[in-house]
Amino acid sequence: MALDKSDVQSIAYLARMAISEEDVPAYAENLTSILTLVEQMSAVDTSGVEPMAHPLEMAQRLREDVVTEENRRDHFQQYAPAVENGLFLVPRVIE
Repeated sequence: MALDKSDVQSIAYLARMAISEEDVPAYAENLTSILTLVEQMSAVDTSGVEPMAHPLEMAQRLREDVVTEENRRDHFQQYAPAVENGLFLVPRVIE
């Protein structure tokens, strides 16, 4: 599938890209080669291939769900200008 000047300009418009007139032939050639590659890949029979999320068989390493830090809320809230029921109070920003 070969792209011409108007195709490249339409794609550039849709992508909101400004392409100078002297760059259009290079873009047309590059986009045509990409589309040719996609056509070649589409021609490959993949009916017997199982879809995969990742090409390697890997298990995610998980850590134990344990508390690693002590609760220091009271220590941090003693420096806050306003606290109520364990929550930081902040000025209203939406009227």
